[in-house]
Amino acid sequence: MEELYCIGCGSLIQTKEKEGIGYTPQSALEKGLETGQVYCQRCFRLRHYNEISDVNISDDDFRTLLHSVGESDALVVNVIDIFDFNGSIIPGLPRFVSGNDVLLVGNKKDILPKSVKEGKVTQWLTERAHEVGLRPVDVMLTSAQNKYAIKELIDKIEQYRKGRDVYVVGVTNVGKSTLINAMIQEITGDKDVITTSRFPGTTLDKIEIPLDDGSYIYDTPGIIHRHQMAHYLSAKYLKFASPRKEIKPKTYQLNPEQTLFLAGLGRFDFIAGEKQGFTAFFDNELPLHRTKLAGASDFYTKHVGSLLLPPTGSELADFPELVRHEFTITEKTDIVFSGLGWIRINGVAKVAAWAPKGVGVVTRKAII
Repeated sequence: MEELYCIGCGSLIQTKEKEGIGYTPQSALEKGLETGQVYCQRCFRLRHYNEISDVNISDDDFRTLLHSVGESDALVVNVIDIFDFNGSIIPGLPRFVSGNDVLLVGNKKDILPKSVKEGKVTQWLTERAHEVGLRPVDVMLTSAQNKYAIKELIDKIEQYRKGRDVYVVGVTNVGKSTLINAMIQEITGDKDVITTSRFPGTTLDKIEIPLDDGSYIYDTPGIIHRHQMAHYLSAKYLKFASPRKEIKPKTYQLNPEQTLFLAGLGRFDFIAGEKQGFTAFFDNELPLHRTKLAGASDFYTKHVGSLLLPPTGSELADFPELVRHEFTITEKTDIVFSGLGWIRINGVAKVAAWAPKGVGVVTRKAII
């Protein structure tokens, strides 16, 4: 069969990989051949439903794309997940942007409890960005889902782009495409204005959104980050790594030598210190299980996949071992399990946090 290309973005049409570039269902392909208009599924959704969806590309293709960003004089909007800074970081981004201005956007603000001070979160994100070599011109919080601060984001982009093009970059699962859709809706005021003819792409599936002054906002594909908690979960349990509702904190009174299991995805050990309350900030449905520290490892081995789930079923075979991180705490501190949530420690304590190998565990001054 001869090769077919999407008339919207130029991608090679294929019917096997749903998450791949150029995918279209076989039935849609046959219909397209009849009409002479063959679109990939992504362009079809963009054309008919004003939906921009993530398409995953290889690391090499993404590096090529980032090089093109570095060679441009542009504003780079880096979208990250507030709950998963470690898993949201694009490896080598400071090197690739080559001195271009970066606006750091922390998405999923709506999931944070209302008692969280926004200034503390932006300060923490700024500090974490500096640690990995990013020097953003500004940091702001948004919610693509709830359309929170979308107008403010558009104003910030206009302020910092100074007539230049804009590249929106981010790893998968940070809500980048939802954010762009919200921006488009805010700008146009109409979901049905957008068509693929106005948004030509390339074989890398980069979508161009024209601005009034002849510049463009470029929506780039999401790169897969190997250390995101979400990659270890099936669709059924993905909600635990991507909460949809505001988190309701739960406080546990723990004695020394007690352990709190975060389903089978993580573990928190209170090793030494005065009895105190530890407040857990995780998806409201994530099962938490308290037990004794002595024998906790054997308890995990015995019950992971049954009492402690997720992971379960097919997830278990590929689920990484839990790795231990020990901390001595002297002030109000959050222990952050990257991509899952955090536990607030109120007093002096010696603790250990366990997370899947490769998934980050970091501390920060308590944001509540």
